Amino acid sequence: MSTQSQRRFALEDPPIRPSVAAERRHRQERLAGAFRLFARYGFDQGLAGHITARDPELPDHFWVNPLGLHFSRIRVSDLLLVNDQGDIVEGDRPVNRAAFAIHSAIHKARPDVVAAAHAHSLYGKAWSSLGRPLGPITQDACAFYGDQGLFDDFTGVVYDTSEGDRIAAALGPHKLVVLRNHGLLTAGSSVEAAAWWFIAADNAAHAQLLAEAAGTPRALEHEIATVTAAQVGQLRSAHYAFEALWHGLVADEPELLE
Repeated sequence: MSTQSQRRFALEDPPIRPSVAAERRHRQERLAGAFRLFARYGFDQGLAGHITARDPELPDHFWVNPLGLHFSRIRVSDLLLVNDQGDIVEGDRPVNRAAFAIHSAIHKARPDVVAAAHAHSLYGKAWSSLGRPLGPITQDACAFYGDQGLFDDFTGVVYDTSEGDRIAAALGPHKLVVLRNHGLLTAGSSVEAAAWWFIAADNAAHAQLLAEAAGTPRALEHEIATVTAAQVGQLRSAHYAFEALWHGLVADEPELLE
């Protein structure tokens, strides 16, 4: 295949913003949009759920949703900036205590992580109760093959930073961790990646729950699952999958950029 033909089928790398201010605004816009997309997918159970984005200038600070504001209403101007001590540096609403305990630990343990996402999605919760990783039973699920951890030590709502440390350790270098009896948590080197991986992981959980209810699904062999993971688990794939959703969302709900 010629180089020109290869370009025709290849996704470009995500663009690099020209300044810190432009990168911050980009992360804020995608973060606000991610919450609204989570609401559309039904990942908006009560007060639970949080997505964070590391600040590009202050790496020990992250942007997060305020406690008690429904995901479907979040705008850029509603986001809080929180430091590694739990102080609200920008914003005048309270922050979810569990959000700080979990995300501060992940951002500290993983300098490569720009964003992390956690919500009490229906299928993610149901799958987590089984206490095992997602299996490579579909092409899409292979995005997580060999790239997920399991936190097998639920002790209640995560209020203590020490439990956040243990969740970060269970996540390890991966993009997904299954939190037993709790749900799913994803991480990525962009807001787009973390949010899309969460959507994809919940979808994979749904598919596996259906397959196991119907019978015994046939998992892909290790070699095939590994090759497929390299094909569908790329950052570029996550970026463009999220962007397709985000642009449609902004067209319908432009006020999220306020």
